[in-house]
Order: sequence, then C-alpha cells, then structure tokens
Amino acid sequence: MSLASESTIDITPEALIRILELRDTETIPDLHLGIAVTGIGDNGFLYETAFLRGSDVSDGDHVEMHGDLSVVIPADNLSDLAGAVLDIGGDSEAPGLVLRNPNIPSPEIVGGDIELTGTVEERVAQLLEEYVNPSIAAHGGVASLVKIEGSAAYLELGGGCQGCGLAAMTLRQGIESAILENVPEVEQVVDVTDHAAGANPFYT
Repeated sequence: MSLASESTIDITPEALIRILELRDTETIPDLHLGIAVTGIGDNGFLYETAFLRGSDVSDGDHVEMHGDLSVVIPADNLSDLAGAVLDIGGDSEAPGLVLRNPNIPSPEIVGGDIELTGTVEERVAQLLEEYVNPSIAAHGGVASLVKIEGSAAYLELGGGCQGCGLAAMTLRQGIESAILENVPEVEQVVDVTDHAAGANPFYT
C-alpha cells in the first residue's frame, strides 16, 4: 500500500472528528475508511463507506491521509469522486455523514447495435427518438432535432436539460458522440437550446 501525494476528496474538520470517534470505538486497530461508488440512483451516484482492515486494501487502491485518518478509494472511482467533500449533515439531532459530490454520472446514451434508415435528417431524428431520449428521460431530459444544415445537426434540449448547467456537457459527451458515430454525414452538433429560459440558466 502506497500513499498518494494528492487528495481526491476533502473532509471537513467536523466530519473528521466524527469519523475518528467512530473508528476509536472499534476493537480492531489501524482501520482505514473506505469510500466507493456502488452504482447510480435517481439523485446521482450511490456510495458505500466502511472501515477496512489493512488486508482489505488492494495494491491498486488509492490511499490518502487526512490527519490521522487513512482513506481508501478504488482506483476506478477516482474521477467520480474528485473534488467531493465528506461533511456532517442530515438531522440536527442525529447528524450523519454526507458526501457532497460535484460529479454527476453521465447517462449511457446508446448501447448495442443501432440500425438507422432514411435521409440524414430522418436518421438523426430516429436516433434521438429511439435511442437517445429513452436514455436521458430518466434524467428528465429530451433532445429534438431542429434542422440539418450542411454537415451540422442543430439540436434543442428540453425538460430537465433546459437551463441545466450540465446540459452542454451531456450534449457534448453523450448525444453528440452518438450522432457523430452513427450518422457519419454529420460532422458537427450545435446546441440551440434557450438555456436562459430554464430555472438554472447555464448561459447568461
């Protein structure tokens, strides 16, 4: 086990005190705090925190020190937890640990074999209707084709995507790559959404 030179997460002083208090109630010495992403729920990532023995830590795990606390994070969870803050939250009478994570899981836009037919416009519209929108519906979003102009596809995002600060990232990382990969005539995807009309406008 080797220690990382930089921390992936932050722990507030109040949370650190609480964790160390809990660790001190354990009878096993030299426990580490393990933090891992276990899945994706309706509100983002799902997590698991647990005290780990030294034998539970793998050679490839990321290990970082926060005062007297050793924190272990699986290597494949580092990007999902980068910048997260472990804090005290919940009921004021019975506060618990809360992980405030700025990272949002990107929906898997498409998967498996895709068969599209028709003109460029028809294929883009079919891709959005049959593959993209069912994937982003769980995140409250919908994507519509406005027009095809030359090699560019102009899209409008609605629902949870409109006015969302993550809309541009979702478009770029998911929808855009799906269109470029499956409709080769399209070389550029342009977002023409009026994000200022949303509750949390991204563009000002």
